[in-house]
Amino acid sequence: MAFVILDPCRGEKSGECVTVCPVDCIEEGPEQFYIDPDVCIDCGACKAVCPVDAIVEEFDMTPEQEKYLEEAEAFFGSS
Repeated sequence: MAFVILDPCRGEKSGECVTVCPVDCIEEGPEQFYIDPDVCIDCGACKAVCPVDAIVEEFDMTPEQEKYLEEAEAFFGSS
């Protein structure tokens, strides 16, 4: 399991998540930050500091939100 950054991050890009991540799995993309699902250790530190509540656990996503996981996988070249 991994955390996923959703639409509220687009345009916000505060970056607190990057500074607290213990495994450096969050990187800035052109429109938002992305979490590498292959590196994320599911600690929740990023979720706790996100000022716009844009971070959810992968298994809590709705079907409409699944595209954000796919975008993260594509950003990091995962499959």
